[in-house]
Amino acid sequence: MRLRRVSVLWGQLQLAAKRNTARYSFCLRKMYTSTEAASAAKQRVVDLRSDTVTKPCKEMRRAMAEAEVGDDVFGEDPTVNEIQRQAAQLLGTEDALFVSSGTMGNLISVMCHCSFRGAEALIGDESHTYIYEQGGIAQIAGVFSRPVRTLNDGRLDLQDLESKIQHGFPDAHFGKTQLICLENSHNRMGGRVLPLSYMKEVRSLADRYQLKIHLDGARLLNAAQSLGVQPSQIVQFCDSVSICLSKGLGAPVGSLIGGQKEFIAQARRIRKLLGGGMRQAGVLAAAGIVALNHAMENVALDHQHAKAFALGVQAMNSPVCTTDPATVESNMVRLMVNGKLTAEELCRGLSDMTQLEQDNKQGVSVLALSMSSHCVRLVWHRDISEQDTKLALEKLRTVLHTYNEEKIPQ
Repeated sequence: MRLRRVSVLWGQLQLAAKRNTARYSFCLRKMYTSTEAASAAKQRVVDLRSDTVTKPCKEMRRAMAEAEVGDDVFGEDPTVNEIQRQAAQLLGTEDALFVSSGTMGNLISVMCHCSFRGAEALIGDESHTYIYEQGGIAQIAGVFSRPVRTLNDGRLDLQDLESKIQHGFPDAHFGKTQLICLENSHNRMGGRVLPLSYMKEVRSLADRYQLKIHLDGARLLNAAQSLGVQPSQIVQFCDSVSICLSKGLGAPVGSLIGGQKEFIAQARRIRKLLGGGMRQAGVLAAAGIVALNHAMENVALDHQHAKAFALGVQAMNSPVCTTDPATVESNMVRLMVNGKLTAEELCRGLSDMTQLEQDNKQGVSVLALSMSSHCVRLVWHRDISEQDTKLALEKLRTVLHTYNEEKIPQ
């Protein structure tokens, strides 16, 4: 009876999630899946820590094995040249460059835009570049990060942004503001997506003060899918953009930078300086081409699963753990916990396999990431199926039952 009730509830949640999502056939996800996908073993792991944990699918592995290669430092790798051509077309930029990671892509872009040591970049205080990249733009490029207040939806406070622009240069006391960095979709804010109207406002402000804009678009295609637009419609408001192949797109490694030809020529030179000249890199780019070809369909399915999960959590009406489905705009769900339960405790409970599920005797471990003492982040990706999502929701229900003052409705 309990399993039947869960199935009925899940059907209702899926219908709700699909209202804002196109229909996608199961055969696509079945074909485009990891060769190491979860099996019907007694212990099953549902890894929602990040969309970086995906494994290359069979099509990617085949493309890597058969890739035509050359020396990319000499510009002679045809597979790298092809992914750069496709990326420029997708992003609406004059040219593109294949790099090893998003962190490298962001660093190269800042170094291209900030023309001297001591230049300033305005960066969100909750951004990936500011928090998770070791202050590389200061360590390596000598660029000063001036933090700007990040709002709950991922936007930078425009009033604070404008107030942080330096106007004293070339007075010897002041640096020179040269760059604004945005992030779309926004990682720490739970995959929130910046509206095109906001991007346009920032572009107008940047033009007023002759500043450049770099977009950390690690999950740009998630943002585009959420907005129902082409990636180029977002990038049109920026001077450069980086996009990760190894997150929602599911490739094993690699990122791309887009910009004008002169910018990419300079970026190529800096890439070599940073040790990013990868010679026969076509074996990596080949997997990225497969990822780009299947990107939008798989990203949409990830969004659908994340939304259905959030609606399921809301339906639990737990007094200790909540989420707002209205804020689930892409492939991330943030669970907020109160004083009776910390984020670390919730993560430990979700990952614990010592107690078998009563219904099917299958031990389920759900891996999640605590973003703070009161926030847990879950990220959907290509290797997470509809069944995995159901298992994760039921595991959460089991864990929360221990902490709830009242029994969660079944």
